[in-house]
Amino acid sequence: MGSARHTELGSFLRSRRERVRPAELGFPAGPRRRVPGLRREEVAQLAGLSVDYYSELERGAGSQPSEQVIAALARALRLTADERDHLCRLADRPVPVQGGDASHVHPGMLDLLRRLTSTPAQVITDLHVTLVQNPLAVALLGDQSGFRGTRASFVHRWFTEPEARQLYPEADHEVQSRAFVADLRAAAARRDARDAGARSLIGALLGLSAEFAALWAVHDVGFRRDDRKRINHPALGLIEVDCLNLFSEDGRQRLLWFTPAAGADSAGLFDLLTVIGTRETSGPAR
Repeated sequence: MGSARHTELGSFLRSRRERVRPAELGFPAGPRRRVPGLRREEVAQLAGLSVDYYSELERGAGSQPSEQVIAALARALRLTADERDHLCRLADRPVPVQGGDASHVHPGMLDLLRRLTSTPAQVITDLHVTLVQNPLAVALLGDQSGFRGTRASFVHRWFTEPEARQLYPEADHEVQSRAFVADLRAAAARRDARDAGARSLIGALLGLSAEFAALWAVHDVGFRRDDRKRINHPALGLIEVDCLNLFSEDGRQRLLWFTPAAGADSAGLFDLLTVIGTRETSGPAR
């Protein structure tokens, strides 16, 4: 990446950092704050980066940021889609395809996610790519956001990687498989027929999973809106939850949040989940 682009990228990051109001992201805005907006270490914490690396980016130095780092910075700085695209171009990275594993998360969804502090919540795409999770969602489901390519879709992992199915009891696997396929067919139909992301995912699954191919041939269709799920937690055992969805205007992203299932003995387990989530996220940012 050329030095001029490096310098422009650093200046752009600094300008966006200074624009964000700390209180909007839960940081104190007291009299000891000597800089407008966020501090560098706060941006690094939000993006999951080291302070040294982020500081180098602002200085116009450091290595070229990856697409995943750009996506994390866009979320941390509450960039608009146009600003995220501009950041990609300054870093000489391709603008991500909407619905992929580096998709831009609308700032409004991020704000809602931040406010859901007492319940597990995450933002996923319509192809079941996890974009961002709050600490309680990581504590409940594990970190689902580190996968790339077709593996970024939980539907792909569900039909191709047996360990992905450990999340749900074996008795629920058939129901989950049917629901995943029906939801994916609905999502693919809503997208343009030439959409590369949906075509690539479906084509890969048809070639890799006989179970998926058989269910796909049935032509069931239906978005997952409100689900009751039983989740196998490695420390807490079986947790029964209600999963609710809020769809973006174009349907390509969903905010999912989980509550103790009504009538089930899960509320106490959710209290323990809060302890686990706090413990697992109390260390310093990477």
